[in-house]
Amino acid sequence: MAEPMGFYTDTTVCIGCKACEVACKEWNQLPSTNGGVNTLSGDSYDNTRRLDGIHWRHVKFVEQFTEDRKDGRWLLMSDVCKHCVRAPCLEVCPTGAIIRTEFDTVVIQSDACNGCRDCIAACPFGVIDINPVSGTAQKCTLCYDRMQNGLEPACSKACPTDSIQFGTIRELRERANRRVAQLHQVGEKRAYLYGADDKMLGGLNSFYLLVDRPEVYGLPPDPKMPTRNLTSGSLFSFLGAFLVGIMGVINFRNRGAREPIEEERI
Repeated sequence: MAEPMGFYTDTTVCIGCKACEVACKEWNQLPSTNGGVNTLSGDSYDNTRRLDGIHWRHVKFVEQFTEDRKDGRWLLMSDVCKHCVRAPCLEVCPTGAIIRTEFDTVVIQSDACNGCRDCIAACPFGVIDINPVSGTAQKCTLCYDRMQNGLEPACSKACPTDSIQFGTIRELRERANRRVAQLHQVGEKRAYLYGADDKMLGGLNSFYLLVDRPEVYGLPPDPKMPTRNLTSGSLFSFLGAFLVGIMGVINFRNRGAREPIEEERI
């Protein structure tokens, strides 16, 4: 197996140009809109709204301004599938359509997908959705076809500021840690890495440098595997069944106590 590959996204140098979105759509032949309607969302300059079956890259615009708009800042981030080392989508797929490639990335094989949507519910990042054309679940493949031929993914290739960087995870982590240290030296103490270590789903093969809380960027602070919820879910199911059983016994006893009285009245 090849050395794990992925993305490191430095949000501090993203300019919101959306070149990554366009490059992704062009290379993967994705429709520009869903149903032919292309309208502004009303949420800053965001018109693609979210990641889904036809938007595999999404540039987020987070405005942090005072009411008079005289002071503030933009937080920009190009979001994509995280290609988790322990991928919830892969764990729940009933058909084996979701595979881990030799680059440690996660790919959905459309010809094996039955459109059951289990992976959509399992993904804690809201990455996957149904492509209305194919009727199957789709998401970023990290340009698997390009990687197989020694090429860089289309989105990072098109990024004019190197906000999206592609390479081996080992090299990207080293580069990202140096960047965090640099930002701390110039006074940006809020800079940190999200998903760069193995504490989050075993590590994200697409991780980020952020300067605010994950929730501000629409990212979960502590994403979980579906299996981690089984214990608590089973406990609640058991308690629910136990309570239903108790109520059934009580109703049966109350009914038995009423029947003689009703017979006497007759």
